[in-house]
Amino acid sequence: MNAIIALILSATGFAVLFAAIWILHRPLDVHSCPKAGVRFTHRVLEWILTAWAFVLFWQVYCLFSSTQTADTPSDALSVIAQRTSVRRYDQTRNVSDEAVETLLRAAMSAPTALNLQPWEFVAVRDKNTLAALAGANRFGAMIAQASVAIVVCGDTIQGVKGTPNKWWMLDCSAATENMLLAATAQGLGAVWTAVYPHEDRVAAVRRILAIPERYMPLCVVPIGYPADPSAKPKDKWKPERIHKEKF
Repeated sequence: MNAIIALILSATGFAVLFAAIWILHRPLDVHSCPKAGVRFTHRVLEWILTAWAFVLFWQVYCLFSSTQTADTPSDALSVIAQRTSVRRYDQTRNVSDEAVETLLRAAMSAPTALNLQPWEFVAVRDKNTLAALAGANRFGAMIAQASVAIVVCGDTIQGVKGTPNKWWMLDCSAATENMLLAATAQGLGAVWTAVYPHEDRVAAVRRILAIPERYMPLCVVPIGYPADPSAKPKDKWKPERIHKEKF
């Protein structure tokens, strides 16, 4: 849609610019326009048309610049195909609060059983806390180097009913995947580091972040700008894993 708008604006800009050039170089008939005021108005209109054309060109440039970046794919299938686990981050760049909010909005757009929305998220920037989270997971050293980490937690109780929520892990997993895709879409790098079902990791993360007993930490997602933006995702396409009609 943005590309169509850009093409329309571009075509309009060209038409206006050519019209302005034609008027600007067209000799003014002094016999039909003897008054100086009319000639002055004629020139003013010429320059207004020219200025308008350049404004349209600038709008097209800005539109393409914001939507056509090589490192930030915008359509869903490209984002899915380009997502990869990123474990090394550029230490000179910080992830903005706006980018984090975009990640969390994406996470909360995930499907959820009975619309329970059991997820809770803890965003961590403090370096000491990040280091503690890294120490709680023997595969999580990269957490300490991240600009921010988001801990995904699930409510194991079904609201006011007080009955166990059997679907919290499914819902929170869907939310985590949405967050990983949103990171890719913003040119960020992230990786899913598991907490649940490892009892030692669960206990450590619960203690570090003061998570209430009814909430279960599912994973820690460290996020930052990739240290190697050229890294490519693995090709996981395996047609032999596809079965038709029956297994």
